[in-house]
Amino acid sequence: MAKLTSRNEDYSKWYNELVTKADLAESSGVRGCMVIKPYGYAIWEKMRDEMDRKFKETGHQNAYFPIFVPKSLFEAEEKNAEGFAKECAVVTHYRLKTDPENPQKLIVDPEAKLEEELIVRPTSEAIIWNTYKSWIQSYRDLPILINQWANVVRWEMRTRLFLRTAEFLWQEGHTAHSTREEAVEETEKMLEVYADFAENFMAIPVVRGVKTPSETFAGAEKTYCIEALMQDGKALQAGTSHFLAQNFSKAFDVKFTNKEGKLDYAWATSWGTSTRLMGALIMTHSDDLGLVLPPNLAPIQVVIVPIFKGEEQLAQISEQALNIVSKLKQKGISVKFDDDTQNKPGWKFAEYELKGVPIRIAMGARDLENKTVEIARRDTLTKETQPIDGIENYIENLLKTIQQDIYNKALNYRDEHITKVDTYEEFKRILEEKGGFISAHWDGTEEEEQRIKDETKATIRCIPLDSQPEEGVSLITGKPSKQRVLFAKAY
Repeated sequence: MAKLTSRNEDYSKWYNELVTKADLAESSGVRGCMVIKPYGYAIWEKMRDEMDRKFKETGHQNAYFPIFVPKSLFEAEEKNAEGFAKECAVVTHYRLKTDPENPQKLIVDPEAKLEEELIVRPTSEAIIWNTYKSWIQSYRDLPILINQWANVVRWEMRTRLFLRTAEFLWQEGHTAHSTREEAVEETEKMLEVYADFAENFMAIPVVRGVKTPSETFAGAEKTYCIEALMQDGKALQAGTSHFLAQNFSKAFDVKFTNKEGKLDYAWATSWGTSTRLMGALIMTHSDDLGLVLPPNLAPIQVVIVPIFKGEEQLAQISEQALNIVSKLKQKGISVKFDDDTQNKPGWKFAEYELKGVPIRIAMGARDLENKTVEIARRDTLTKETQPIDGIENYIENLLKTIQQDIYNKALNYRDEHITKVDTYEEFKRILEEKGGFISAHWDGTEEEEQRIKDETKATIRCIPLDSQPEEGVSLITGKPSKQRVLFAKAY
């Protein structure tokens, strides 16, 4: 098995090799699109199922809306349409026909042109708010708390598996409320749902914050976000929650009779995460040997590898191993007994390290005699010997420890890579030498924000929600600033 390129040698190459060699995904026959392979999809399913559970706990229901959006509906909310216009795929015809000059080829039938062009959804606010118009007449119809699991298309020119593809999987929440206060509360609540999921399920520490006006979602009044830090010192936006105010309800004339008997426009939110989280997972935790998966997300949490000579030894080891498998499964732990005879134990060890299986148990003839097993942790690469008796309880607790330790390691890295700077020279030096989040003052103007971006490729990732007021001066203009914001280069 060929080794991965090391992260220090070429981080981008390491990432691309890891995604393909660990059987997570591969490029497809469609330019810019990916095939998510079974192992990668199993991880995504665990993410999806946990988020879905959290959404339903907070009162949301799943629904499904069309993938096509009539162009006139898409144009209704001008800022939203303008924001996504350059990424839209457009359907203009509905039929092919045989080429008269070459019967083996198909061509677009010019007589089958659509009366109105259809946009392949880059996001669903337009089609959903057009639908809500018939659902909402009275305050009694509110709130509407809907989530959709779907795919979207954004025509990207430069693509990378999971991080940026022309088509990707995601969820998008779309809610309608009777008051501004209720909609803001929903927006902030869903941000915290995302943050809790990232930190306690994916073991990824995140900064909760608000986007600057120039980075706010097209059509929103305010965008909240969670930002994570990757091992190469770049940030990755891991989820967003948008307060849409009445922008979409006004665009689609969604009015309701309030408790006072007066007509009012509904208040809206939208929020989303995508398969981009797979990229965040890989780049936050993994190493030069392959994936490092938090136990919560591992399709296989424990693998048992027999070390044997001959069929008789394998049979003896298998009996004990299958007993352990049964006990672990009773505790809800996903476990695989790899008794395949085609590959040697050394190959298997490397394969399960590559795939990030949190715990590996090795069992040989001597282990049977001693009534012990060797346990290897994927996150620390440490090994220890433990008695077979009570092994299921030990493994259960060890998985919890690994989950927490992986989070703590990522948290320590993140915290060590938040640097306060007060001058533009120091800003550029830290960005080049260390990377990470840079905490600095900003004068609040789009002009300074854009200049820093043009000159350094760093953007304001967010205005942290937990930041304290602090008098200072901005990096370039020297104008007064009342709090620091976080800059970083980002994916």
